Amino acid sequence: MADHPVDEKLPPLKMATTGLQHVAAMYAGVVAPPLIVGAAIGLTATELTFLTGACLFTAGLATFLQTLGIWKIGARLPFVNGVTFAGVAPMTAIVASTEDKSDALPIIFGAVIVAGLLGFFAAPFFSKAIRFFPPVVTGTVITLIGVSLLPVAFGWAQGPSPEADDFGSSTNLGLAAITLVIVLLLRRFTRGFVKQIAVLLGLVAGTLIAIPFGVTDFGPVADASIVGFPTPFHFGAPQFQLAAILSMCVVMVVSMTESTADMLALGEIVDRKADEKTIAAGLRADTLGSAISPLFNGFMCSAFAQNIGLVAMTKIRSRYVVAAGGGFLVLMGLCPMAASLIAVVPRPVLGGAGVVLFGSVAASGIQTLVRASLDKDNNVLIVAVSLAVGIIPIAEPEFYHAFPENAKIILDSGISTGCVVAVLLNLVFNHMGGRKRDAEDVTHPMEAGEEISEATRAPATP
Repeated sequence: MADHPVDEKLPPLKMATTGLQHVAAMYAGVVAPPLIVGAAIGLTATELTFLTGACLFTAGLATFLQTLGIWKIGARLPFVNGVTFAGVAPMTAIVASTEDKSDALPIIFGAVIVAGLLGFFAAPFFSKAIRFFPPVVTGTVITLIGVSLLPVAFGWAQGPSPEADDFGSSTNLGLAAITLVIVLLLRRFTRGFVKQIAVLLGLVAGTLIAIPFGVTDFGPVADASIVGFPTPFHFGAPQFQLAAILSMCVVMVVSMTESTADMLALGEIVDRKADEKTIAAGLRADTLGSAISPLFNGFMCSAFAQNIGLVAMTKIRSRYVVAAGGGFLVLMGLCPMAASLIAVVPRPVLGGAGVVLFGSVAASGIQTLVRASLDKDNNVLIVAVSLAVGIIPIAEPEFYHAFPENAKIILDSGISTGCVVAVLLNLVFNHMGGRKRDAEDVTHPMEAGEEISEATRAPATP
């Protein structure tokens, strides 16, 4: 019996190039949190480079746990793990409330360790939520994942910093557009291996085209050292403060919710449905990776939704490809110069490729919704309201500005809020109350779903 494509081992060259493509897709997302938090603390350039390398290294370890797995740990799907952006706001809040900034990272690390361990033991209970994720819910959440990621691509397309003079310039947008066109042309007119690494080739071509425009910066390569190791507890032994621990536990719940949705999405894409056992194993990998990460000076780890789009687009479903990407992340953590090569890719070039990657995730969600019986009024309303709530943080980022900071951690994640609303509405409309209304067809979500039968129709007035 042939192996499932998820368990397929590709030839070394193909494994390496497609794995590197995954690294390119998620690199900016991994390095952004340490750069933001490090800048808030006031780390030197050397310390900032060290912190970034540590996050790359721990992302690689977490990816190994998720793809290769040990015991009951790891979803064993082509699932990339890295530093979750959901933790940036509470971590910067911890930095702001810490008088001695040298204590900020140890306090953060202590909170992440506790949150990771609690999440690890809660994983089997959390995974039971799978029964509340029928296609109408999973399709909505997958669509939200893609839609939520698209603004990231649009931000990249404009440039590396909103404060820069050339942010949103015609040059930056033009480079993003050129990269997008190159990827589309490669996908349309090539076959086989070249077609599968179209995104990687597009990134290389876009970077080369950007050189004459002065957008490509090779400075990071010249300044980077060849060898470096993330010394355990480089910034000090972890400290445990209750307020910090509580805030990171909230982030862990948000992260586990998003990871559950991501695993369901990936299971659909690779044709190996994520059941309760798989989700529990995947959540154990997420949470254990997070608990181990601070040992090597990294932050909380979670699934990277952008790589799901890459799997959907390339149709390469092997988990060993993503494990190879994890290997590159570990090497980058050990070799800062190697990490800097990916950093050379201009942000607008990443943005052009991101449009394809993240749009593919949204398209996968729509494909799932096709199987969700949207001719039923209940399901149309579930999708309509859940998408609307999930898009609030994208369409109106300051919508929840008056809420407490801890509440905003959850509310500002459109994926989490949309997922919770979809689950609750599915319970209310399709499972609670009296007679189910699943069989009621409508042509518009606001039409009455129930037709008057001949038996109950009032007799005509003579």
